[in-house]
Amino acid sequence: MATYLELFGLVSNDMLRNKIAVACVIKAQTLLDLPTPTTAQVAWAAEAMNNPLSKAGSILYYVLAANEAATTSQITSATDASIQANVNTAVDALIAGGA
Repeated sequence: MATYLELFGLVSNDMLRNKIAVACVIKAQTLLDLPTPTTAQVAWAAEAMNNPLSKAGSILYYVLAANEAATTSQITSATDASIQANVNTAVDALIAGGA
């Protein structure tokens, strides 16, 4: 299990942030391709497409919290599918909450 300081240290991990940025863009594309996306979904997706690294910055904290029981090595070596699942869950919760 990673300590809080170790988790915070991962905030500056460019490789992890870049994976999350790509996952944000993929989630945005998925939202935009829905038959009838909501206004909130389109707004989030547009922001993610325009500035994926900005979105990744906030979603990164969710991913770290969701994986707090893992080691830093497990987090940094997470599969694309695992990261995508975390990002999808975070984005859906944020949109549902009006963010």
